[in-house]
Amino acid sequence: MIGKEKTKGKEEDMSKRTSDGAKAAKVIKTEDVTDKQTTLLSEETGHFSLIRALHLADLITELNGLCGVMSIFSSMRYMAGSPGELGNLWAALALMPLGLFFDFFDGKVARWRRKSSLMGQELDSLADLISFGVSPAAAAFAIGFRTPLDHLILAFFVLCGLTRLARFNVTVANVPKDATGKSQYFEGTPIPTTLSIAGLMAYWVGQGWVHGELPFGTVLEGTVAEFHPVLGLFVVSGCLMTSKSIHLPKP
Repeated sequence: MIGKEKTKGKEEDMSKRTSDGAKAAKVIKTEDVTDKQTTLLSEETGHFSLIRALHLADLITELNGLCGVMSIFSSMRYMAGSPGELGNLWAALALMPLGLFFDFFDGKVARWRRKSSLMGQELDSLADLISFGVSPAAAAFAIGFRTPLDHLILAFFVLCGLTRLARFNVTVANVPKDATGKSQYFEGTPIPTTLSIAGLMAYWVGQGWVHGELPFGTVLEGTVAEFHPVLGLFVVSGCLMTSKSIHLPKP
């Protein structure tokens, strides 16, 4: 009986050592990839050394950022033209979900190639801020949310997205991971959930509810505090993003 217990104890110890060794190897491999990229970024002086340091997933992340920038430009082009010509406005709204596709795909590629980096993490957050923070606010401005208080509400929304992404970058290492290294939950609603507001704006555009026809109109009209109450959706979205008590399981 004692011999069996000793054998069982040895097997458990061996299993634990094997598991610990596998985890250590995984950490070393990740550190090697990160160290190599850090070396390229800090020591290489060639004109294209930055491009050489980017992984395939990083380039896909850049496409997410491109969608966000082009969405903002499309909103600006709409404002520079006739209010009845909605082509640029539709383009601005359509580019946001396209950015989400690249945001989803870059993570898949990073896990498939088993290559991730601190730079990729920063790129992902910056691209998300453009595509799902600034571009929805720009589209909202374009369709008619233009009072001074509207501007403050939209700025609050963008800053909530900025704060949420900064918190993610700081705390992501402490969030429990699954076997593939993916975080098990979101702390606060992820910033791509703002696409629900973009979808709602697309519905308003389709119904012709823009500029003077925006839903629920304005309150305190003609005063310095005039604003559109429907912008409360942006306030709620911003608060949900920065919440620390909301933990949403990742799909």
